[in-house]
Parts: sequence; C-alpha cells; structure tokens
Amino acid sequence: MVLGMIVGCGSLSSNKLKESEVKVMTTFYPMYDFTKNVVGKEGSVELMIPATVEPHEFEPSVKDMANLTEMSVFIYNSKNLETWVSQVEKTIDSKNTEMINASKGINFLESSHHEEEHHYKGKDPHVWLSPRLAMKEVKNICEGLVKKFPNKKKVFIKNAQDYLKRLKQLDADYKTAFQNAHARKFVTSHAAFSYLAKDYDLEQIAITGVSPEEEPTSARLVELKQYVEKEKIQVIYFEETVSSKIAKTLAKEAGVAIEVLSPLEGLPESEIKAGKDYLSVMRENLKSLQRTIK
Repeated sequence: MVLGMIVGCGSLSSNKLKESEVKVMTTFYPMYDFTKNVVGKEGSVELMIPATVEPHEFEPSVKDMANLTEMSVFIYNSKNLETWVSQVEKTIDSKNTEMINASKGINFLESSHHEEEHHYKGKDPHVWLSPRLAMKEVKNICEGLVKKFPNKKKVFIKNAQDYLKRLKQLDADYKTAFQNAHARKFVTSHAAFSYLAKDYDLEQIAITGVSPEEEPTSARLVELKQYVEKEKIQVIYFEETVSSKIAKTLAKEAGVAIEVLSPLEGLPESEIKAGKDYLSVMRENLKSLQRTIK
C-alpha cells in the first residue's frame, strides 16, 4: 500500500519530465552496461543495485521507488532474478515510465540446484553470461528505447549495431577457444554458467552446498577432493565474493588452483573507473576458463 502511494505520488510530480528526456534506470551491472552502449551520449543511465549488494537478494527501498518514478525508462533482466518487478509493474505509471524486459523471448533453463530454486523459482536467470544471449538482450533494450523515443531511432540503432559487433567478436573468440577442446568440464562454486556452457558445448559442475556465505564441511571437502582427483581437475572457480579463507582451504585440501570466474552480477565503481566493463570481464573469464578447458 505504501509502495503504491509513493509510486502514485511520484508519477504526478514526474509529469514534468520532458517527453524527449532520456532518463534510464537499470537494475544491475550488465543491464547498465548494455544500456549505456545503446544510449551513448543521448541521455543518462543509472544503476539501482550497487555492486556491494547481491542482485538475487535485493529489494528496492522507498527511495529507489521514488527515484524510479522520475525515470522515462526502467530496464531489468528478468522476473526470475528481479522477482520484485511484478510489484513495480502493478504500481508504476506506464505512460510515464516504459518498462523493458531485456530477456524477452529467451528460453530459460531449469535451475538444477535446490538453493537456486528457492531464489529463482526453478529458472536459471544468468542469461547475460552467454555472449549470444547478451546480444539478444541488447537488441531488446534497443527495441524498447526506440519505442519510447522514436525520434532517436537512428542513433540508438547505430550505437546498438556497433556494440553488437563487439559482442559478436566475443562470441567468436569463445567459440574458437573451445571448439577443439578435449577437456570440457569446469568446476564452479556457483552454478551461474549454464548458458555459457550450453552455447560452447562445455560442462559446468557446481559444488553443491559451497556458497559464498558458508564454509565447506570436512565431508564436502573429501567429496570434492575425490571428484577432482577422478576427473583430473586442476582449477576450481570462485566468485570474487568468496572469502580467501574458503579458497585457501579448498586449494589445500583438494590440491588444486583457485581462480576467479566472475558472474558479473556487480562491478565495483573503482573497476569501472579503471576501464573495466562487461566485455573486458568476459574476456578475463575466457582466459580463466582456458586454464581448465584445453
């Protein structure tokens, strides 16, 4: 009820927003980066979910909702990740703020992990980690922006085409890197790379029960060690959020190297300022994966 009142009040004041003003709110980092590449210099793009917050756990604050009413466009990945979007849909003034579902038309894979089913209602939301599906999301974002701002159609399409060429090259580089690989399995702590694995004929093995929030039990470490020895796995991949203590324990017990494989759910401001973006981090992921997949 409070959410409805805030959104309702906000939409009255935001009628002052000029029809031609491109003010975009995006949910988390990949949506932000994709959108910035399409919008270019034609407007402002903001990020709702900071890099320090897990997108899976995020719930918008009263302030977030008030900010949203001042935007001409709101872009999200999917209701499988941003589950709260359904509530926004019911309360936001759609005449003022256009909502764009970046994953429109994408077929989601079933999640294979119980803890993920809890968060994602049985669907795996990590589509942005496939360069091919990232291209689909960029096209959806461009289409939605053109619908809202038809007078900027040419520049948005040109910007999107330029960025899509770079994504296509990224896809080609992944394909080339793995097309003749003999060892095609990689072990991760978080089952975020199912779409990437599917596209390049790889096999992702997630360490069930090992999450950034908890330390693995000794039984889990024994199980992992046995699997690693059997499959001759040399590297186990973790997210940046995993504490070094867990990484060191696993490395010691399993006798393997630890390497970061980023799910790109957030990119710290310092890294953005240093020039990192979706493309550069995906290229870092490619180099990391090549340590295992040969």
